[in-house]
Amino acid sequence: MAKKFHVVKYRWLWIILSACLLIPGICAMIYSSVHYANHAPLKVGIDYTGGSILQYGVSEKVSNDSVGETRTLLKNAGVEDPYIQILSVQPSEKNKDIQSIISIRTKFIGDSKDDATNITTAIQKQYNDAELIQVSSVGPTLGKELFTNSLIALSLALLAIIAYLSFRFRFDYALAAILGLVHDTVFVVGVFSILGLLYNVQVDGLFLTAILTVIGFSVHDTIVVFDRIRENLRYYSKKMTFGEIVDASVNQTLARSINTSLTTLITLGALYFFGGVTTKDFVLAMILGIVIGTYSSIFFCSMLIDFWNDKQVSSKQLA
Repeated sequence: MAKKFHVVKYRWLWIILSACLLIPGICAMIYSSVHYANHAPLKVGIDYTGGSILQYGVSEKVSNDSVGETRTLLKNAGVEDPYIQILSVQPSEKNKDIQSIISIRTKFIGDSKDDATNITTAIQKQYNDAELIQVSSVGPTLGKELFTNSLIALSLALLAIIAYLSFRFRFDYALAAILGLVHDTVFVVGVFSILGLLYNVQVDGLFLTAILTVIGFSVHDTIVVFDRIRENLRYYSKKMTFGEIVDASVNQTLARSINTSLTTLITLGALYFFGGVTTKDFVLAMILGIVIGTYSSIFFCSMLIDFWNDKQVSSKQLA
């Protein structure tokens, strides 16, 4: 069993790399929890906080430099703390004249037509041909309920995965896989926390879907690597050290993991660059999750079980 790629030999490098990937996001989540009014580690959208989003199509390319003027017009019209986002779109047969979409998030409008009229009047002062093309509203009560249900769904999924891993593997394998899940989730959430602070990126129900998908992918890839390690231990435990078996097992599954991830990333890349603007953040979360999940299953989780094995051997020698 010839080794081609060393994982165990450079395990401290993987620890340092994982720390570099996670620490900025953790710091951003802590800052966001203190800074945001709802003390959430992410900037959440109207799905969870309640509010209304009005989208206006305009026939010219709008730059982010004009956001300041738009915000001033809206505030003069009595709109409190509007969140404005400029979306570039490709003209279609249905909307041939729309070059950009101005998305405005504000408090919950409900059945009040005056608030929507005031916003439309303010936008049309800046863009004469602005046309209201979509209105989305979520009430505050429903938003809190959706947020609670999302947390329950995520918790149940994690508990089910932890229960399965605990039954499927021995303790050290299960613990490494669980830490891999935490590693991948913290990374993706941390990146979106940073994007929320720097670019006002908000998360919604699709983000939770992406996180659950990332968790499933991470577990699947990790289980493949761990199964190969267990299989090789049966035949080579007397000929090779545990670290050598881990290296050989990773090399045997490396091509499969990379090929699976690449084919998935090609599809996600097409969706990100050519798909609709409403799914870009969802696809970005998936891309980040697939990349970090592949990394963690190959390097992070494998390194953890080797590290744990060395500790057990050292403890037995001392005893």
